[in-house]
Amino acid sequence: MRGGAVLCVLLLSLAWLSPAWGAEGGEEDGEVLVAEEEDEDEEDEVLSDELMEEDGVLVLHEHNFARALREHRLLLVEFYAPWCGHCRRFAPEFARAAALLRNGSEAVRLGKVDAVAQTALSAEFHIEAFPTLKLFRDGNRTHPVAYSGRMDAEGMVLWVQRRAGPSATLLHDADTVAAFIGSQDITVVGFFKVGRGRGGQGWAVGMAVLMVGTMQDLRGEAAQAFYEVAAEVVDVVFGVAEEDELFEAYGLSADTVCLFKKFDEGRTDFPVDPEQGLEVAELTRLLRVHSLQLVMDFSNETSGQIFGAKIPNHMLLFLNTSVAEQQALRDEFRAAASTFRGEVRWSHGKKGRGLGEHSLSAARLPPFQVLFVVVDVDGYGATVLPFFGLTPSDAPTLRFIKMENNRKYRMEADAFSTTAVRDFVQAVLDGKVKPQLLSAEPPEDWNTRPVKVLVGKTFEQVAFDETKNVFVKFYAPWCTHCQEMAAAWEELGERYKDHEDIVIAEMDATANELENITISGYPTLHYFPAGPGRKMVEYRSARDVETFSKFLENGGKLPEEPPTVSKAPENSTESPSPSGTAEAREEL
Repeated sequence: MRGGAVLCVLLLSLAWLSPAWGAEGGEEDGEVLVAEEEDEDEEDEVLSDELMEEDGVLVLHEHNFARALREHRLLLVEFYAPWCGHCRRFAPEFARAAALLRNGSEAVRLGKVDAVAQTALSAEFHIEAFPTLKLFRDGNRTHPVAYSGRMDAEGMVLWVQRRAGPSATLLHDADTVAAFIGSQDITVVGFFKVGRGRGGQGWAVGMAVLMVGTMQDLRGEAAQAFYEVAAEVVDVVFGVAEEDELFEAYGLSADTVCLFKKFDEGRTDFPVDPEQGLEVAELTRLLRVHSLQLVMDFSNETSGQIFGAKIPNHMLLFLNTSVAEQQALRDEFRAAASTFRGEVRWSHGKKGRGLGEHSLSAARLPPFQVLFVVVDVDGYGATVLPFFGLTPSDAPTLRFIKMENNRKYRMEADAFSTTAVRDFVQAVLDGKVKPQLLSAEPPEDWNTRPVKVLVGKTFEQVAFDETKNVFVKFYAPWCTHCQEMAAAWEELGERYKDHEDIVIAEMDATANELENITISGYPTLHYFPAGPGRKMVEYRSARDVETFSKFLENGGKLPEEPPTVSKAPENSTESPSPSGTAEAREEL
């Protein structure tokens, strides 16, 4: 590296000072040496393991990464790309989280790595998308923990703090447990007979064994899984108990995780299966689902819970909550909701005693089928009305939505009694109701523009015209990726506007829905070749005019990346892989 720099300076000197080369050689030699020394200084600076900061965040690279791990017990690292829009928007929240975590402590720090420049670190930690966050603990760089919390400052702080200390509180007696349960609207207590059958060792010894991960009996493994769940579910407080008197006080005879809540049924038990133990991901999901109220009010505060629970179906009651007559409909709606909560039982088929009426084994769970949600059309819920093709004046009304494909269903005529709501939901689940498909009205000049404007009503006749090869962009008006691609798509339309057998088209997928095709990300590009068979080709290559043209001229395929060909039958739903979503992280 140093020799190359010297050669470069020599060549520049020859061009610049050639008239005096013979007479002033010594001076030029001196200049070369100075340049070489400066280059050495720059190289030393790059190789330094000094830890620098930007906005309270450590700036990490391959030469100081090991030092950062040594000096900080917990280190949350963001791998980013300078050009990534998501990373730029995320940066202020990351810096704010760093400030909240500092508070004079050096044990927990946040750092960032330019994953484009630091290719060795990107390869080592398998960075495939931006931003990616990983937590390094106690200097261990071989097994970082993938970040799974919220992407805001408070969420990051909670997630890291839960991992900085014990994730659950040890509860010694009945008074302590009662006070713990009463301290929050939702609490989780794990009852584990840790150490029983192993020489009578108590909790302290058992806990020490758990922390080093050497306990091999089933009960120890279940307790360890519980602590892992407690570290993951940071918005709920967790406690642990082992005393016999506490098992008796809460009607338990075996290791059990109990969810206590100050609403609905009050308590849900999750017994540890004697053969299968506790599975971390499943218990995490169950706690999130059963922490929800039987009927949720849609708001800025609850939206994360509603979507994060990943319940496959939602039944929505749209109300103007300021109208008393509409507000009264909640009682009937709530009564219907209990049917679809999901009956949960003990693994041996008998219900638990006392408050543990709704108890279950994680290995034998019927699914939580439908989440019931009330949407205030005059409040926060107004933001989702366009998605359902509704206006505030449509309230009160009901809608059912399948979350996997955004299919929406409505009654032929709204009926709000408990029986009517229950029967409608069951009919949808049984496949007896057809989805309601949104469609905008086509513009008057939709067919005269270089890029044809399709809507739900006109899609079939254009896309599946057997005499045409139709290339369609499915977009969302608010999607930045779609906006960036718009000019190229218009240019493509101009290029092929006079071709008899090629049609360039676009459809706003947020205002129009198709029975046979599901659009999961924006923009999504599909090619519908001429001929019979209702074929559909997903385009997954570069988004520029020349590559688009090669694709079209080659009959809907590119030699270097064969597209996926599928058939879009009359009465089925295609679920193509999205070419990108507005909420997704940007990929390498």
